[in-house]
Amino acid sequence: MKNIRNQLVLITGGASGIGRLMALGFAEEGARVVAWDINADALQTLEDEGRRKGIFIKGRVCDVASREAVYEKAASLVAELGPVDVLVNNAGVVSGSTFLETPDEKILKTLDVNVHPLFWTCKAFLPSMIERNAGHVVTISSAAGIIGVTGLADYSASKFAAFGFHEAIRMELRRLKSQVDTTVVCPFFINTGMFAGVKTRFSALLPILDSEVVARRIVNAVLRRKKRLLLPWFVYSVYLIRLLPVAVSDAVADFFGINRSMDTFAGRKEG
Repeated sequence: MKNIRNQLVLITGGASGIGRLMALGFAEEGARVVAWDINADALQTLEDEGRRKGIFIKGRVCDVASREAVYEKAASLVAELGPVDVLVNNAGVVSGSTFLETPDEKILKTLDVNVHPLFWTCKAFLPSMIERNAGHVVTISSAAGIIGVTGLADYSASKFAAFGFHEAIRMELRRLKSQVDTTVVCPFFINTGMFAGVKTRFSALLPILDSEVVARRIVNAVLRRKKRLLLPWFVYSVYLIRLLPVAVSDAVADFFGINRSMDTFAGRKEG
């Protein structure tokens, strides 16, 4: 088991949803947690919650879609608290509409938030981890990063990209014989509000996941140095489904309702 007491954990998109729960979970394990987010009020609420619980959580406003902002905030973070030991790339948005119905601006935002920050944060913090021969990079991908889903073209593309980026970084670290750990997380829909309204045909096999359970599983995966976490277990079957002829694998996906799951999507209400 990894001991993260007093280690510095940085979570992007850490003020709400699964990010907030991971921040609390890591802090409760004794880590010093910094949450990056664009929502200053939510960051303050998270800091206050940490203070009431007697755990170390700091909120810092950072627009991870901005390369310049990431590098600037990274430098100030290291100067203030020291090198980052665990980097959790969690920030994400979803459009929730079919490809041709999704405005260009939303597609660009999806890529700017879900994909590009992976490069900037790893460029900022991975060199120090490699130099110290210690650290952990966590990438929150998605089950939609393993199989395409109707109504999630931009999101699915971004999560395929996240999965591919993570795999390439993992292989580069392996080639270096580095002791830096990596964990990629691919969950089905989580009940954080981000995917409000989505449905599942077989809840016993593909349940809408409880956010607190997922956060706990991710923290445990880091502590146990687990390299890949797919939730629920049925998501692992996608690898087998992909071995089937395309027409058959499509029929299987249809049977399990995967391509109808976004039909009732509402999403998180703004404001």
